[in-house]
Amino acid sequence: MLGGVLVGALAAGLGSPSSLFGSPPLEVSWSAPASAVRVVDGETLRLGERVVRLHGLAAPERGARCGGARGEAFDCGAAAAGHLAALVAGQPLLCRLRGRDGFQRALAVCEAAGREVNGALVAAGYALADGSGDPALAAREAAAWTARAGLWAEGAAPPDWRERH
Repeated sequence: MLGGVLVGALAAGLGSPSSLFGSPPLEVSWSAPASAVRVVDGETLRLGERVVRLHGLAAPERGARCGGARGEAFDCGAAAAGHLAALVAGQPLLCRLRGRDGFQRALAVCEAAGREVNGALVAAGYALADGSGDPALAAREAAAWTARAGLWAEGAAPPDWRERH
């Protein structure tokens, strides 16, 4: 009797992977109201209980030291996190998942008020294109470098960034 119920449940698709009985969704999205969005660092957001890392970019870690235009040192990781906070401030967020990173965090391309956050962060000079995402991010990085935007300001970029250009 139990065997017949188990076989019947499997035939109906209960308790089985969705890929065996139809196509999985092509795109998974997470959204959060503005009140549930928190900036963890320059490339990581918390949407309520969910954590997403912005796909295709790398921002300096909090505590990373950079030199200012007049030689004063500052925390460029905090500056990147601050710029990300400004991009998402007061806006609901929609994030389209693109996989997971080595720490099993969701990788996502996020939008706030119709503006892609990933591209805006790179274009403003607060993150690098990491080569795994949208090829347009590399062009945005180059434009930010040319304009000396954000952390690319004269003498401010982290030392490992300067090696790229």
